Amino acid sequence: MTTNNPTAAHRPAPTANSAVDGQPARVPAARSNETKAAFKTTEFIAYVVAVIGVLIASFVVSTTNAHEDYFRADRAWFFIVLLSIGYMVSRGLAKSGSRHHSEA
Repeated sequence: MTTNNPTAAHRPAPTANSAVDGQPARVPAARSNETKAAFKTTEFIAYVVAVIGVLIASFVVSTTNAHEDYFRADRAWFFIVLLSIGYMVSRGLAKSGSRHHSEA
């Protein structure tokens, strides 16, 4: 970025002064959340769709005349647990890069 005013680069940045002693006051840095709320993310939507898909698949696949049930409820819930672990890891990775810290 270029400016036509050569003295503009030499001006000090504006600072806030304390009303008590005229010294430069500490201005708190603006904090913001880097990540969205969990329910607003596409990974949450993908997680919910995958869980519903597993439950529907487990319900639809059933015992036929000569075959046993290939996708029993215990296997479906195992896959849902794996999906939940994957979702929690993905949210943890998303939050690990966040600059937002609690005020406590």
